[in-house]
Amino acid sequence: MSGPGGPGPGPGGGKLDINRAGVAELEGALSGIGRRRARGIVRKREELKGFNSLDDLLHVKGITTRILELNSQRMTCRRRPSSEEAARVSPGLQGDNKAPVPQAAAEEEDVSGPWEPERAGEGSPGSGPEANGSCGQEEQEPVSSTACGEQEEEEEEEEEEGSCCSEEGEDGSNVYFYYTIGERWIDYLQRTEDGGLLRHVRPKMKRKSENGLDGRALSPGKKLCKGSEYSRTLGPCMPSPTTTFGDLRNAKAGQARRRCIPSVAPPPELQDWLRTFQRWSGPEKLLALDELIDRCEPSQIKYMMQVIEPQFQRDFISLLPKELALYVLSFLEPRDLLRAAQTCRYWRVLAEDNLLWREKCREEGIEEPLNLRKRRLLSPGFMYSPWKFAFMRQHKIDMNWRSGELKAPKVLKGHDDHVITCLQFCGNRIVSGSDDNTLKVWSAVTGECVQTLVGHTGGVWSSQMRDSIVISGSTDRTLKVWNADTGECVHTLYGHTSTVRCMHLHGNRVVSGSRDATLRLWDIETGQCLHVLMGHVAAVRCVQYDGHKVVSGAYDYTVKVWDPESESCTHTLQGHTNRVYSLQFDGTHIVSGSLDTSIRVWDVESGNCLHTLMGHQSLTSGMELRDNILVSGNADSTVKIWDIKTGQCLQTLQGPSKHQSAVTCLQFSSKFVVTSSDDGTVKLWDLKTGEFVRNLVALESGGSGGVVWRIRASNTKLVCAVGSRNGTEETKLLVLDFDVDLK
Repeated sequence: MSGPGGPGPGPGGGKLDINRAGVAELEGALSGIGRRRARGIVRKREELKGFNSLDDLLHVKGITTRILELNSQRMTCRRRPSSEEAARVSPGLQGDNKAPVPQAAAEEEDVSGPWEPERAGEGSPGSGPEANGSCGQEEQEPVSSTACGEQEEEEEEEEEEGSCCSEEGEDGSNVYFYYTIGERWIDYLQRTEDGGLLRHVRPKMKRKSENGLDGRALSPGKKLCKGSEYSRTLGPCMPSPTTTFGDLRNAKAGQARRRCIPSVAPPPELQDWLRTFQRWSGPEKLLALDELIDRCEPSQIKYMMQVIEPQFQRDFISLLPKELALYVLSFLEPRDLLRAAQTCRYWRVLAEDNLLWREKCREEGIEEPLNLRKRRLLSPGFMYSPWKFAFMRQHKIDMNWRSGELKAPKVLKGHDDHVITCLQFCGNRIVSGSDDNTLKVWSAVTGECVQTLVGHTGGVWSSQMRDSIVISGSTDRTLKVWNADTGECVHTLYGHTSTVRCMHLHGNRVVSGSRDATLRLWDIETGQCLHVLMGHVAAVRCVQYDGHKVVSGAYDYTVKVWDPESESCTHTLQGHTNRVYSLQFDGTHIVSGSLDTSIRVWDVESGNCLHTLMGHQSLTSGMELRDNILVSGNADSTVKIWDIKTGQCLQTLQGPSKHQSAVTCLQFSSKFVVTSSDDGTVKLWDLKTGEFVRNLVALESGGSGGVVWRIRASNTKLVCAVGSRNGTEETKLLVLDFDVDLK
């Protein structure tokens, strides 16, 4: 029900006339105009004896140009009447003040004629003089606003400040925000190039550090609307006219012209039909539309789709702030991210974000970006992300392993016809040990033998390497510390009384295990024996050392956990029924493989057996553990992948392409498993699926004596120690390169 200030019909075309509207109408119909500002408008209108134009609202406290622009399509300022007309129409508002009223300075564009007062009985109900009575008290409230206390105005000001705020868009356009409380959504309008307004709704996200344009906290002192009936909706805090589909089409008129209908005279009943439809409630409109669609022909439905679909085809990524857009893109797989980069220039800029690709690299285990000396320009304005380049390089390397052309390997010949018993590979340096009493140092790049380490008087059966330091154990009962760069023997470590069969290096200390049933802890810088660990009653076959605890497996069927500082055995792990040949230790779990065909998982603190992994049929000759994934190779020619936390066998690497003889060595990465065998082959498997990928090496003498004894792999290279037991294959090292050229 409109009061004396109601806009009524007139030249304003249904817009709210700020020279006649009351407090309730101003508050309800205009966005960002609360009760306090509405009172201020009425007060200022009386002070000025009426507004000359919409720009006069800027004299009202709290009214900004942005609020004015936001409501410019909802209100009008009809030309102020002369003083005589004003006195005749609304004497109650003029009071005793007889000061002359200045003439109107400007007219609204949509006002086509002089302003005329409405007569009693015309226009909307309640527009006559009697509206100044009791029914119009709400409208007269602003006139007597001095009755309102300062405290009430301050509370209203706080509430008002939280209802709306506006910011300048990144592209220079005006963006208007409305915050709601319950659902934490932002409803905002954005002014387009042609002057229209587009309405957007999206979740409001908290920002940790940077306060960007969108999704940021309100300024200090601002609060959200208190007790608003709109606080649980996805619309603005203040009531606003419903946005229709026609508004969306008109807003896009500057981007694409509206579809033209062939010249057909509109039916005479069209306007009545539309007015009837407009009067219906929302559910009634939906019911009518459903019935209407059922009565349409396919061509008419097709036309509706052509009109409707383009309005909802929104480039939401470009509309979001950069931070939110990158957050959305972070959920894409790298393959999809590369496809998204082909959409448009802005998407490509986002898809090149360095931090985005850093996270993708970390998911793949890539720890370092790839910085090229000459960074490649994608186009003027931006360059490749170093993290993306590192990811792409790793992807190409993986594809080379999986399906790239196998180039002829480098062949490193040495050790004559002797067996290569141990193999180390670090950086571009390869160290091979043999039962010919020597070790050889090779360049993985050139394939040349750069040093031959001579000094042992028995076969070399174990070795470890760190940087340029090499430690070797021999049947001559000694360990030797070598400088790989010079070939010099730095230390000879005496103490064991039998073959040094195994060792493990950690920092500057190495633990050695011997057939004399003892373990010794050495300082490789001084060459001193620090501790002797005695307790096994048979040869020590395998050892692990993490800098705090020593774990050993022996032919006495036991696994022991040692405190090397006190030289005490903290746990003896019993359960195997045959010799223990292999060990893995990650600081928490111990995994032991035995000739009894079982693999056992132990807790290092309690000494309890957590799982017994059954499935192999023979000796577990080699194992490798990373996180909770264990890969085991067995003399039964199979390889199994386990989860040590659950004890489940995830995959068995077998099938038509499986090894035909005992597995001699294995190594795995986040994607692949590489295995070698007595059958003279090196095979590549998919870690996740267990599927056979391809043969990386297949000796011509395979099956007739050719053997691959040891393998070591880096990210880009594979080193294989091959030979035979019957002279059918020459002893040598094969180096396969899977690296990519950086162009």
